[in-house]
Amino acid sequence: MIDPRIYLASRSPRRRELLAQIGVRFDLLLFRSGSREDDEVSEAWLPGETPEAYVQRVARAKAQFGADLLARRPLVSHPVLAADTTLDLDGEIIGKPRHEDDAMAILDRLSGRSHRVLTAIAMARDGRIEHRLSISDVRFRTVSAGEIRRYVQSGEPMDKAGAYGIQGRAATFIEEIRGSHSGIVGLPLCETALLLRDFGYPL
Repeated sequence: MIDPRIYLASRSPRRRELLAQIGVRFDLLLFRSGSREDDEVSEAWLPGETPEAYVQRVARAKAQFGADLLARRPLVSHPVLAADTTLDLDGEIIGKPRHEDDAMAILDRLSGRSHRVLTAIAMARDGRIEHRLSISDVRFRTVSAGEIRRYVQSGEPMDKAGAYGIQGRAATFIEEIRGSHSGIVGLPLCETALLLRDFGYPL
């Protein structure tokens, strides 16, 4: 491969930082808007769908949609990487908060309890699509109402699944993790490296 490079179909600055951390060269492939209304990338939780099935379906759909967009644009062909992160609390999918009150309610539910963070990554190119899944367990200490309120007022939780970012102020809430720290942030680097290798990217 003369110019090892991929497209990243994500607006997340955290995923960009993680890719840069492992030396991956990438260009951004952005959708028309932050919230995708396209049927191909529906983020609605389907009846009877497990959190594992949900997060893998959404990541694959994002990668495929990105590859389809790429095919319609006059751009050099490279693999398209996409990811999706969600929380599983007692079998219920917890996504990004809709507003501050929602963020406070989510964090109150997480306080003093364990939950799972699921991040799926998918890569597509020339009709081929592969994916991998990272699942981590996270336990919150008991967090006071005042701490939750101050954290939400900082604005940090509003664009994050589960209303917190482990790499930010919410690190003080976390008592224990089992799994992938980078997966909890939003891009599991071990699985990402293996997927890149599968598509011929030299690491």
